[in-house]
Amino acid sequence: MSHVKAGGTSKNIHNNAGQRLGVKRFGGQKVSAGEVLVRQTGATKLAGPGTYMSRDFTIHAGIEGVVGFSKVKKSRFTGKTVPRTQVTVE
Repeated sequence: MSHVKAGGTSKNIHNNAGQRLGVKRFGGQKVSAGEVLVRQTGATKLAGPGTYMSRDFTIHAGIEGVVGFSKVKKSRFTGKTVPRTQVTVE
């Protein structure tokens, strides 16, 4: 008869709060400079004209204007191109 000695159990310990990631201002919305547009983990969306990306990959509005989203092809270091969404403020 197999037996595992003293292997404590803890099933209900994963209770961390979510990171509140995602798009905060959508296309067509007016924004002022410095507003958070997208919170993300890694650069899944790119910062385009009128925006800038902070250290934790959050995209902010650099100028006052209207938010827009567009699809672009981003070249990787291997030469392969991959589709990405670019966030702009005009």
